[in-house]
Amino acid sequence: MRRLLTYRDARLLVGGQTLSAFGDWAMFIVMAVWMKTLTGSSARAGLVFLVLGLGALAAPLGGLLADRVRRRPLMIACDVVLSASVLLLLLVHDRGDAWLIYVVALLYGAVGMVFYPAQTALLRVMLPEELLADANGALSTMRQGLRVVAPLAGAGLFAAFGGGVVAGFDAATFAGSAFLMSRMRVAEERPKPPEHHFLREVTAGVEHVWRTLPLRQITVGVTVALLVTGFTETLIFSVIQHLGHKPSFFGVLATLQGIGSIAGGLTAAAVLRRLGDVRTVGVGVGLFGLCGLLLAVPSLAVVTIGFVVAGLGIVWAIVAFNTSIQTRAPLAIQGRVDAACEVSLSLAQTASIGAGAALSTLLDYRILLVAMAAVVAASAAYLLTRHGEAPAAAAEQLAG
Repeated sequence: MRRLLTYRDARLLVGGQTLSAFGDWAMFIVMAVWMKTLTGSSARAGLVFLVLGLGALAAPLGGLLADRVRRRPLMIACDVVLSASVLLLLLVHDRGDAWLIYVVALLYGAVGMVFYPAQTALLRVMLPEELLADANGALSTMRQGLRVVAPLAGAGLFAAFGGGVVAGFDAATFAGSAFLMSRMRVAEERPKPPEHHFLREVTAGVEHVWRTLPLRQITVGVTVALLVTGFTETLIFSVIQHLGHKPSFFGVLATLQGIGSIAGGLTAAAVLRRLGDVRTVGVGVGLFGLCGLLLAVPSLAVVTIGFVVAGLGIVWAIVAFNTSIQTRAPLAIQGRVDAACEVSLSLAQTASIGAGAALSTLLDYRILLVAMAAVVAASAAYLLTRHGEAPAAAAEQLAG
């Protein structure tokens, strides 16, 4: 980590992402709580996360764009667009305006499908390969770790001043991120022009994932898990209600998840080097499955432990997955490989959020949490028993 921070551009990128991530976590929580407050519906609050996930439909084009233009200017443009978009929430005043929350959530998700593939590729341009896991760990530690304070800050601002103030704050954090990235000095070569017809260019990432066994294993395993993990986006409000708290208590639990995420980010690179990318993702997925079981226990102490465990597992899985993409895909198609994985994962999670919202009206939330944990455990077992080639071997094969 110390060596990573000797790179000026890495410091600026982490600094900018710290600003925007703080605004993100505050805004995500507030959008869901705001919807719950306006409509009184846990299902409609959970659907905020469903709409966020629908942005994954833009991933194929976002990945292609990230491979066809210089990444840093593209990321700056994304921040500017989102800064303007969240200001639409200033128009939300009552239940009749609640649909605007969904519009902003959709824009958030769609623009993210451009930004994050570009960031994945930019890191590979900026840093030597041996520091990629550290960079992914630092970004994940920062992003997930901000759950310690950002949700509480967002919930507090919402309770005291309303959602409009949170939206204005979020817009300012995007502007700050864009400014810091404008100060970076990373030298990017102009990407090569397309070599194939449009459809072949768009699907190049999917083709590479399918041909690269470890990437295929990780994508399949995590996709299966995400077919049920989205249940928690709706069920968490039932858990909170059963514990006798208001919806805004979600901010407290998200803060506890951030504590686990900090631990995960600080240890992810070491775990990855020891276990490899496929198995590290498997361990992370397994920890989230354990969280599902803990959330089914009607005890505040047990539920809080579940959120800490979830934070640890999520970061390990994210860091290992991102590093796998960076080390197992050529730079020329890095954005499209990232987007291909993201489409599979996000659509699975989006479907599970919708299913969770529907099933929550029919079944007890504890039954759904136990079922979710069982499926996630099976996915973790699949990943932990895979034997893929080492990333270094894959990189040598790509170079050859």
